[in-house]
Amino acid sequence: MARFLLTFLILLLALFTLELTHPVQEAVVLPWTALLASISAWVISLFDHSVIAYGKILQHAGSGLGVSIEAGCNGIEACIILTAAVLAYPSSWHLRVAGLILGFLAIQIVNIGRIISLFYLAAWDHVIFEFAHLYLWQILIMVDVLIVWLVWIRQVAKAEEAHVRAA
Repeated sequence: MARFLLTFLILLLALFTLELTHPVQEAVVLPWTALLASISAWVISLFDHSVIAYGKILQHAGSGLGVSIEAGCNGIEACIILTAAVLAYPSSWHLRVAGLILGFLAIQIVNIGRIISLFYLAAWDHVIFEFAHLYLWQILIMVDVLIVWLVWIRQVAKAEEAHVRAA
């Protein structure tokens, strides 16, 4: 347990430090954030054609109201926490890669739901938007990370058990 915790903390520090570097911001963070805005606009366009995305902005074309997806709102930090937890946990690389890919998808699907809900909350009620943005969704995204990691650990345990039975 101590080894896991130490490895997890070292990976967290390294990954968060890497994320803050200018090259990673330019090559990964900003394009990813713009992609999230575009995906969110596409999802919304399935039932509301008046939403546009440009860069990291998601905006209602008619009213001009919108949201800007900033650092901390793009799911990257949540994915970093999941990455550190998965890499620190003793498992095969095959299971780690599968956990990271499926975990990233799960986190980003929830995050797109977050972005869309905040987009509409911003237009509806600023006080509720602030509460949901600063508190509710922060907790829900971290709970999502925890659930994804716990489900992954359970699958790792099942795979190891099956491997022991086969041997």
